Amino acid sequence: MPVMQMREALRRAMSEEMRRDPNIFLMGEEVAYYDGAYKVSQGMLEEFGPERVVDTPISENGFAGLGIGAAMAGMRPIIEFMTFNFSLVAYDQVVNNAARIYQMSAGQYKVPIVFRGPNGAAENLASQHSTSVESIYAHFPGLKVVSVATPYDAYGLLKSAIRDDNPVIFLESEMMYGLKGEVPAEEFTIPLGKADLKRDGTDVTLVTWGKQVQTCLAAAETLEKEGISAQVLDLRSIRPLDHEMLFACVSKTHRAVIVQEGFTFAGMAAELVTRIQESCFELLDAPVRRVTNRDVPMPYAPNLEKLVVITPERVVDAARATVGKKNGGKS
Repeated sequence: MPVMQMREALRRAMSEEMRRDPNIFLMGEEVAYYDGAYKVSQGMLEEFGPERVVDTPISENGFAGLGIGAAMAGMRPIIEFMTFNFSLVAYDQVVNNAARIYQMSAGQYKVPIVFRGPNGAAENLASQHSTSVESIYAHFPGLKVVSVATPYDAYGLLKSAIRDDNPVIFLESEMMYGLKGEVPAEEFTIPLGKADLKRDGTDVTLVTWGKQVQTCLAAAETLEKEGISAQVLDLRSIRPLDHEMLFACVSKTHRAVIVQEGFTFAGMAAELVTRIQESCFELLDAPVRRVTNRDVPMPYAPNLEKLVVITPERVVDAARATVGKKNGGKS
């Protein structure tokens, strides 16, 4: 099976869809002549031309609105935010327009648009470039929210997002664009709303998505050496949520730790804890725990940033406490 980087999988998905459908176009800052800030769109301008790979001014509110209008008129735009922190400039367009026009027009207008780009912290970019936005956008009906963790998932889910008739928030990570993984040579799609069990286990379920999938897999390796068998469930789709897979995994292990990059207060982890305890309370052998970033704006200094972000060690500690073991597996 061919091996490719995350950026290559995303590029392949967009290029294949643009060859299939002339109504699809890519628009964003530096996507064309610079080949993309992270080289995701490298070579696409040469193939598709400046009318379908469009550089924009630094005006997220403007080009997000332009994309929404194009989607209402029958196009299928892919809007790249250089970082999803900057999508907050276009928050009104995404939430008040993209998410609500179908309902407010009584179904007369669909908004088939994908907003994609890197989410969360990279390294030493300070607080204005380190926000995880999934909890913000998942709050609103009318938006679908996807977060990818592997090149395989990035390819299959992006193709489905582009074909969807609803606005999709498609979250990537700056730190994962170079991540390599197997992607089949033949075309495939992955349906939105389907979680994926990245690792099976019997003692505790680590529920996560996006970049933290790799963190949880590393934590599971450590836990295995201590005699703790950890599942790693990648939600992939935050909204719609795969309740069936989530509840099945927790029902098997009877314990859960939610690992969410982002702030603790009012985050997706809190929503998941509530849903698990509403539906699986009698099956739980321990309270559901959360591991999140520290609840402070992200520092710029590397030593302080390390104190804020999630690490495999913090996930391991939470899992140990959940199964009732401490100090390297000793009860």
